[in-house]
Amino acid sequence: MSLPVLLGCLWVLAATATALLPMRRQYAPGITLLILAPVLIIWLSAVHGWGIGVFALLAFVSMFRNPLRYFWRRARGEHPEIPE
Repeated sequence: MSLPVLLGCLWVLAATATALLPMRRQYAPGITLLILAPVLIIWLSAVHGWGIGVFALLAFVSMFRNPLRYFWRRARGEHPEIPE
């Protein structure tokens, strides 16, 4: 097993553990995972090809669709509500 695949598995476990936390405690680890994901996806793509990279990108977007939607709206100048 290559290092990017191993780190990807650890990333998925960390994301799952973060999802189990109460909402107010998800922000710090969630932002960290959100920042690390593109680096890991690019690394996976470089080592294993673009097909794996596309699959990893789709999985990432599926898992982080709400935070990504929030940041997209903020970038467009809107002020979306943050859940409590």
